[in-house]
Amino acid sequence: MGRSYKIILGALLALLAMLIFLEANQKDPVNWYPSYSITDKIPQGTFVFYESLEKVAKVEQVNIPPFEFLEDTTTTGTYFFLNASVGIDAAELNKLLKWVEKGNTAVISASYISYPLLDTLKITNDQKIRKNGLENIPQYNFANKDLRSEKYYEFNRDHTLEYFDSLNGKQQKVLGIAKVKDDNSAQNDSLANFVESKFGEGRFLLHSSPQAFTNYFLLDGENFEYAEKFLAYLDLQETIYWDNHYKNGKIIHTSPLYILLSNRYFKWAYYFVIIATILFIFFEGKRKQKSIPVVDPLRNQTYDYTRTIAGMYLDQKDYRTIAQKIRDQFFIFLQKEFKINVKEQKNYRQLIEQQTKISSEEIDLLFDQIKALEVKPSVTKKDIEALNRLIIQFKKNM
Repeated sequence: MGRSYKIILGALLALLAMLIFLEANQKDPVNWYPSYSITDKIPQGTFVFYESLEKVAKVEQVNIPPFEFLEDTTTTGTYFFLNASVGIDAAELNKLLKWVEKGNTAVISASYISYPLLDTLKITNDQKIRKNGLENIPQYNFANKDLRSEKYYEFNRDHTLEYFDSLNGKQQKVLGIAKVKDDNSAQNDSLANFVESKFGEGRFLLHSSPQAFTNYFLLDGENFEYAEKFLAYLDLQETIYWDNHYKNGKIIHTSPLYILLSNRYFKWAYYFVIIATILFIFFEGKRKQKSIPVVDPLRNQTYDYTRTIAGMYLDQKDYRTIAQKIRDQFFIFLQKEFKINVKEQKNYRQLIEQQTKISSEEIDLLFDQIKALEVKPSVTKKDIEALNRLIIQFKKNM
């Protein structure tokens, strides 16, 4: 790599590192997305409310649609829906109505509640927007004098106020009220945002201000009291089934890279690795030398040669020569292993006994067999096999 290429590569890497550093130290913008998810700690998540709810009641998460969940008709308790909108369809509504009619409770806190449910309960809803100002700041309170606060609980952010503008007589009751801050128009203090509607032996608790359960609202001043007073209307001795199906912030992972890409630092590290790999391939992709061919080592043909010669002797039935070869190989073995020359040293048997663990009887048996074959007029195949067994046993017992 030339000097100019090295300078260019260094400059690019330095620029890339500077960009990553600036991006990593940049302050994250506030995410105001209304997810209402229990895992989100963003302003309009419900992590704080759900964590508090688990401390006072038994809560079970429901990740399937109500139509599937309510198939089990033995389930009893409170079904809690919390989202910007809860659009229950006709099939689900029939199951939900039958379930509530048996004596259960359905809590629905949403800015938009499906029309079939409201129509069944004969409730209508409307919106309140301040006409004499720029900001529309909703404030909440309770109708019960024992729960009502002298100061309204305020969602300090511009937001349209949804409320229920007509109820259906004795079957329904106003539990909570709302108003728009600094709005002097008529009927501003009598807007119902929390109502109870009896249905069979059970009841519906409808709440049109889900933002009152967000992290942003509950962590602002004394607003946490609003959630505590709201829970007074629930039977905390029963199981609360928390709906995760109707959620804007429902978790759906479509890629195995979501763990890396969901974290800013992991994401930039991932991009840096990709860019660095591309640069490396670009500058170092060419081979610096030709490939070296693989040279196979020479084959050791000693074993094949030995087998060929031995086969020739066997074919000719020259057993005496084979016996001599076996004897000579054994003497060479003794020469290499123990420095004993059988043909020149007369005391070779004593030397072998001293250097090995073999008994003198076994040594005598082997060498007597060798001498016997040397003077024997005719050597047979069995004689060779017997000699070979003695030598093998000798080597095992060394």
